[in-house]
Amino acid sequence: MATQFLIDGRQDAPVTILLAHGAGAPMDSGAMTAVTEALAAEGFRVARFEFAYMAARREGGSKRPPPKAERLQDEYRQAIGDLDGKSKLVIGGKSMGGRVASMIADQEFADGRIAGLLCLGYPFHPPAKPDKLRTAHLSDLKTPTLICQGTRDPLGSEEEVKGYDLSDAIELLWLPDGDHDLKPRKTVSGYSADDHLKTVAAHVKSWSARL
Repeated sequence: MATQFLIDGRQDAPVTILLAHGAGAPMDSGAMTAVTEALAAEGFRVARFEFAYMAARREGGSKRPPPKAERLQDEYRQAIGDLDGKSKLVIGGKSMGGRVASMIADQEFADGRIAGLLCLGYPFHPPAKPDKLRTAHLSDLKTPTLICQGTRDPLGSEEEVKGYDLSDAIELLWLPDGDHDLKPRKTVSGYSADDHLKTVAAHVKSWSARL
C-alpha cells in the first residue's frame, strides 16, 4: 500500500522535510501540527506520514504498543520512495519517528536520496532508564544531522547528553527549559512554546542552507 501523506507549505520549496510521528500520537497531533506550521512558515514543504500501527489505531484497530524501532525502518524507507523527488529531502520526525529516521539515514544519505536528518526531541533513552542508551549508531553517523532538544527532556536532558559520544555530524539546538515536546514553562523560562517553535524553524532554515 502506498504511503499516505499530509503535505503543507510551498509546493515549490527548495527543501522538503519528511516527518514521522512519535510513539503515542498520530501525524496530525497538536505537537506535530504546530511544528509543521512553524516550518512551513519558514518556506519549507513538510510531508507527514504514519506508520501502519498508528494508521490502524485511527481506523479503530488494535491499540497495541508500537513495534520496535528496528521493525519500522522499512516503512520509513517506503515513505521516502513514495514521496515525489521535487526538492532536496531532509528526513526525521518527533521522538521515535526521528529515531527510526536516524537508523536508516546513513544508507539513504550515501545513496543520494536524502540531504540531512532532523530529530525533534530525540529519545536518547527510555523514560526513567538513563542507562539504556539509544545512541550506539549516533557515534559514527555520517549524515548531516540537527537534533532540537529541550534542556529538561526526560528522555535526554542537556546535562545527560553532554556526556554522550556523538558524531561530529550532529548539531544540537538546545531549547531552554523545553520538555520532550520542546515546550518550556513560561513562568520559569520566560519563553512560550511558540517562541521555541519559531527558534526551531529559523535554525532549521539556516542549517538546511548548508546542506
